[in-house]
Amino acid sequence: MAEEITIPGSTGTAKLRSPWAAALLPLITLGIYAIFWYYFINRELRDYGRANNTDELGESPGMSVVAVTIGALIIVPAVISVINTFKRLQTAQRMAGVEPQANGWLGLVMALLISPVFYAYEQSEINKVWRSAEAGVSAPPAPPPPAPQPAT
Repeated sequence: MAEEITIPGSTGTAKLRSPWAAALLPLITLGIYAIFWYYFINRELRDYGRANNTDELGESPGMSVVAVTIGALIIVPAVISVINTFKRLQTAQRMAGVEPQANGWLGLVMALLISPVFYAYEQSEINKVWRSAEAGVSAPPAPPPPAPQPAT
């Protein structure tokens, strides 16, 4: 079962999903899980962006899904959506203090040739964001500065 965390600065939630589940469930469900998964990861990124007062992490997860489903019929929208999702993921990694390692071109090749590996790769990279964000939330607050001493 996926661990659910609250997105810092937001009422939204994100899930730490198993990369294995992200890879295998689309195969088991004949691709249906992949559509929902793609929506949810883009929604989580959007919510994280909103919590950080930026639209760099996307605005419409529904349009991302349309691009990889209906848009896949003409190929270009799906390719652009996969690349843009990786760009959002890299931005989220930077925002969370994680060294960006997600590679959009590598992800695109995986998506086209070996999609289960693509799902696992993208999920493992987004999990880094949520672990870092969760650690930031659960870290103890900094102690208050010392009170000024009265002059004697």
